[in-house]
Amino acid sequence: QVQLVESGGGLVQPGGSLRLSCASSASIFSGSTMAWYRQVPGKQRELVATITSGGTTNYADSVKGRFTISRDNAKNTVYLQMNNLKPEDTAVYNCNAQYGTLRWWGQGTQVIVSS
Repeated sequence: QVQLVESGGGLVQPGGSLRLSCASSASIFSGSTMAWYRQVPGKQRELVATITSGGTTNYADSVKGRFTISRDNAKNTVYLQMNNLKPEDTAVYNCNAQYGTLRWWGQGTQVIVSS
């Protein structure tokens, strides 16, 4: 059983920064594609960013230039650096791991952007 544990969420003012972390329990981490999703109650879950095992990254248009996804395979951890945060970035952020046809989710961490 793969466990993903997110951390780093919280309350931040518009224009501020946060760094989310997602630690994996699995040795398959280095071979997995990792992703961050976010969801607001009543809205569809949105893919925010992905990073493949080879380090290729992709971002939603809404976060390009502000968010950076990265991974540290030695620590089995993926990060999401979020800069210039906006109120519309407020959501629960979930980490996702995909290995072949298998997928796992973390429990989520809340990000609130408000003055």
